[in-house]
Amino acid sequence: MKIALIVFVITYILMLSFQKIRAWIALSSACVYIVLGICGFFDMNFLSAIKSVDYNVLMMIGGTMGTVTLFIDSKMPARLSEILISKVPNVLWAVTVLSLFSGVISAFVDNVATVLMVAPIGLAISKKLKISPVPVIISIAVSSNLQGAATLVGDTTSILLGSFANMNFLEFFWMNRKPGIFFAVELGAIASIFCLFALFRKDKQPIKGVVETKVEDYVPSILMIATVVLLIFASFIKKPDGGALQTIYNLRAGLICVIICIIGVIYECRKNKTILPLKKVIRDLDTETLILLFGLFIVIEGITAAGVIDKIAEILHSWAGNNPFIMYTMLVFVSVLLSAFIDNIPYVATMLPVVQSIASMMNNGAGYEPYVLYFGLLIGATLGGNLTPIGASANIAGIGILRKNGETVTTKDFLRIGVPFTMSAVLAGYIFTWFVWGM
Repeated sequence: MKIALIVFVITYILMLSFQKIRAWIALSSACVYIVLGICGFFDMNFLSAIKSVDYNVLMMIGGTMGTVTLFIDSKMPARLSEILISKVPNVLWAVTVLSLFSGVISAFVDNVATVLMVAPIGLAISKKLKISPVPVIISIAVSSNLQGAATLVGDTTSILLGSFANMNFLEFFWMNRKPGIFFAVELGAIASIFCLFALFRKDKQPIKGVVETKVEDYVPSILMIATVVLLIFASFIKKPDGGALQTIYNLRAGLICVIICIIGVIYECRKNKTILPLKKVIRDLDTETLILLFGLFIVIEGITAAGVIDKIAEILHSWAGNNPFIMYTMLVFVSVLLSAFIDNIPYVATMLPVVQSIASMMNNGAGYEPYVLYFGLLIGATLGGNLTPIGASANIAGIGILRKNGETVTTKDFLRIGVPFTMSAVLAGYIFTWFVWGM
């Protein structure tokens, strides 16, 4: 177990130190674990390692990314933003509406893609009114990061949770006769509105928005809606007894996302009589995240086989004992703190099996329903990224846009918005989740 733990620690340190090649570090580490398993350090071989990869997750992420690329190119998100802005009276409401719109979009679209869609509208408003775009773009970025955990397809972390806990699309909204994590996230979004009102309370300059963008193609919007509808429909399909049908059933969400993406690409290529849409989808595909997750699934299988996961769970359980409230609280706020500085994808991927193991140890070994702990982990890990400029990819993208436009963004500028925004959203979600799922 020691050598497996040492390799894991080295892997994490290297991923933190060399962010640009973290995917290849994870893949290299996966190869090391396979070799260690073959050499007899723990029970894992090449076949079991490959089987440990969750291909449903990879297909969901890849397929959704492709459809989102087509959706952005259709200009529909930009037009919706302009329509919303044309309905508000001043800057305060414009920033609030843009931030909320970012949150709603990011519940179904990648967070970074959301920032890239909405930020240009914020920049245009700031330039027109001669105000600093820094707080405007930061608000859009942290809002887009907030609601990624609201739905099954909103963020990589929610896809990981859905797959690990065997949750379908609808169960993010309603599960076991209780409101799901969607409502905890939305309550956090409502709490964040008051932060925005307080931060921009002096910005009452009147604004007159103009709807200029023309939607070039409505098919990508239809495909986005179809993805959600089919994922909901798939949640009602009964699990077959076995065989090839069961394999298809286990991959159903991923197959839906990939097939819809392929349909969209074929349509765009035929419509434009060129393969440029295919090239753009491939170019915009976040292969780094896909490779990272592929490697991490094998790494986690390795440390699980070596007993590292159980050992970490034992240590955390010894700190909290059999008190679920202490364990839940610790998971939420430790996750907030850690996710402010480290990427939440490898963190959540690693911690999900740890949380499952902890839940099985509670009540003196009788076990405890793990959902409140799963949701606490996701709330802390997803929202915690808003504490710092480097805590989430959406924040990095927003700051990058500002710098490209000649703006200087200090840590103080970010913390002024990020800290109250994060804490209000986390506390709202934390309280709601405990009263619904923990008591």
